[in-house]
Amino acid sequence: MPRKLNIIGKRLRQLRQDRGVSLARLAAKCGVLGWDVSGGTLAKIETQQRSAYDCELLILGKALSADIKELFPEKVERIALSECLNKPVRK
Repeated sequence: MPRKLNIIGKRLRQLRQDRGVSLARLAAKCGVLGWDVSGGTLAKIETQQRSAYDCELLILGKALSADIKELFPEKVERIALSECLNKPVRK
């Protein structure tokens, strides 16, 4: 199982879909706010294949008209945090 690189991905997807916003539209909104991002990169964040920087979280919140706290799950399991924080072993 691939390592998860963030804890906000599932919640980000839920917020985006609840607001009826496509990945392309969200990317465009982020672009207006100064972050040149593709829908593909946003999809990787949503599927936890890419981490998200703090400044990106601020832009995502603004683009979705959401408080940044809404991007985080209400409850975070310790294992989920551990998965995000532990670096993979280099070969």
